[in-house]
Amino acid sequence: MSIRKNILIRVYLAFGLILLFAAAVVIQLCRVQFVQGAKWKAMATTLSTKYQTVEAARGNIFAVDMSLLATSVPEYDVHLDMGAPGFDDDDTFNASVDSLAIKLSELYEDKTPKEYNRWLRDARKEGSRYELLNRRRLTHHELLALRKFPIFRLGKYKGGLIVVEQNRRVLPFKSLASRTIGYKNDNVKNAVGLEGAYANYINGESGKRLVQRVAGGLWMPVNNGEDEVEPKDGADIISTIDVNFQDIAQEVLKAQLDSTGADHGCVVLMEVATGEIRAIANFTRNKEGKYEEKLNYAISDAGDPGSTFKLATYMALFDQHKIDTNTMINGDGGKYKIPKGPMISDVEDYNFMMTAKKAFEESSNVAAAKFVYNAYYNNPWQYTDKLYSFHLNERLGLQISGEPTPVVKNPKSRSWNINYTLPEMAYGYEMKITPLQMLALYNAVANNGKMIAPILVKEIRRLGNTVEQFQARVINPKVCSDATLGKMKNLLEGVVKEGNVKSLFKNAEYTAAGKTGTAQIANTSKGYGGDKKNYQTSFAGYFPAQNPKYSMIVVVNRPSKGSYLAAKVAAPVFKKIADRVYAADHGLHPAPVVHYVGNTNLPQIKKGNVKALKQVYTRLNVKPLYANNTATNSVDTSNGIAFEEATYKSGVVPQVKGMGLSDALYALGNAGYKVVARGSGMVANQSEAAGSIIPKGSKIIIQLQ
Repeated sequence: MSIRKNILIRVYLAFGLILLFAAAVVIQLCRVQFVQGAKWKAMATTLSTKYQTVEAARGNIFAVDMSLLATSVPEYDVHLDMGAPGFDDDDTFNASVDSLAIKLSELYEDKTPKEYNRWLRDARKEGSRYELLNRRRLTHHELLALRKFPIFRLGKYKGGLIVVEQNRRVLPFKSLASRTIGYKNDNVKNAVGLEGAYANYINGESGKRLVQRVAGGLWMPVNNGEDEVEPKDGADIISTIDVNFQDIAQEVLKAQLDSTGADHGCVVLMEVATGEIRAIANFTRNKEGKYEEKLNYAISDAGDPGSTFKLATYMALFDQHKIDTNTMINGDGGKYKIPKGPMISDVEDYNFMMTAKKAFEESSNVAAAKFVYNAYYNNPWQYTDKLYSFHLNERLGLQISGEPTPVVKNPKSRSWNINYTLPEMAYGYEMKITPLQMLALYNAVANNGKMIAPILVKEIRRLGNTVEQFQARVINPKVCSDATLGKMKNLLEGVVKEGNVKSLFKNAEYTAAGKTGTAQIANTSKGYGGDKKNYQTSFAGYFPAQNPKYSMIVVVNRPSKGSYLAAKVAAPVFKKIADRVYAADHGLHPAPVVHYVGNTNLPQIKKGNVKALKQVYTRLNVKPLYANNTATNSVDTSNGIAFEEATYKSGVVPQVKGMGLSDALYALGNAGYKVVARGSGMVANQSEAAGSIIPKGSKIIIQLQ
């Protein structure tokens, strides 16, 4: 064979082998792609893993007394791995499936045992590795019970339970301050309430969980629901809200809104010295006519404040010596036409001369407009600059979002008109101020001129340790002179004593000071109209007047039933809330002076609940006695009442005659007896004589009269 032929044979042979190999590769690719494609896709899906973010339990929000306002409650999604030994083994499964179905039916109460039995068998047949047991999430208590069910009790891996913890935010007091507490919403960019404003603290640090994708595109935890990186719980927020005062504010405001058919309203109760907001209520009428918290009007609803703004006007007039409290002004019959300006009207026809004090007490718009127009027409900057010195044109810088920048015009404002804007500003129009911004000025008067920014959060704690504390920021240490301050306090007290709300506070047990405000609301299509549905009523003030502890503002918007005047709509809300706050705050009540007439012997002390007894005598300003330092170690009985801790011998009947029911129950209960009480009043007789020895648990009847 020639060399050439030999080489060609080898080349053809090699080429043929290459073709055969290429054909085999193509055939195998087609086989993998089309014949075994589903198998390999499922395998690839099963082997796909990733880290999933695990949200931390959010921190709690507390009231000022540590009552829980918002917390995270763990709930659990439960899945089943039908490939686990407990389900995979025929003997184990068949022996337990019936009893497991019964238990699941009793727990979830959504299917019969027969339906659960069929569902378990079908899921096992399909070989699901991550079957959701039920859409309803379980509480921790329910989960503990579930782990004891047949098959599940075989353990973490054999029982097939895959538990995924989820956190649900709950408000223990339901709607109480719910808008201020706020909520977390990933779809809302801006912060909402305290939940949003302090999210960086409350949210904590997320963890990580390794998950793998299983058939159906579901992601299943690799390590039976355990996290590879544990999340760190969020910090706790201590708010300034007082639960009792918040409840009072919401109850009273809601009742008034309902009776007046108002569109919405708000109340803010603040502690004068600290600026801590004790209650903040906001209600809006929904389509069904019910009231609910939707918007935080106290913080965000800026508009014409009306006559409550006269506080700022008269402060400016007094501080710049334009008028004094006894300066006379003509009421002009409640109607006054500003030259080249608007017609100013009053509710009443004040057709006489009156002092500035009387004009303020009666809330005369005519008087306020004439005072300002006459004093500042030639120099309006003097008026607006003074208003700006009160910081009325600045935001308060609150701890939660939503506060707008106030609008208080000056001669450079685009819509300024010396003949219109200036007199209108005098009684609270041509501006935009929120209720809380207005309250800050009233609080400054109550706080001896010191203006502070209100706060809603006192402290942030993590694991019980303080992370950060907050105090009210001082906006202005002195908003006006002491002389002006004294005059304004006198005027505000005069409104309550002699003005348009004097009948309301006539029988109050405390003194109060404040100012009404009734403002027309512009209708977008008709402008300012006389329809009472387009009025906003308000009352701002503080109490007790002589030593103020609380300041408050009430705003009721668009009342549609009854009166639309602030003295009839907003002021009663202020009075009712103040009444109940005053009654609840024992620090506002001076300790009673104890006078002994005739018999000067101190009251006899029964051996009842000594702790409760001490509280009573503390309130009565009666001091407990202490042993003196004499050699005999006797008790000094000259300064009060000697308290003796009650001791009871088990099985020995104590003397309860002369006691009240509470003390008698306390004494007999501590001695180990069951009590049956008949009648009312003091204990007159007891079925077993004092000192009798009878078995514990015996019944003793006491007769009260």
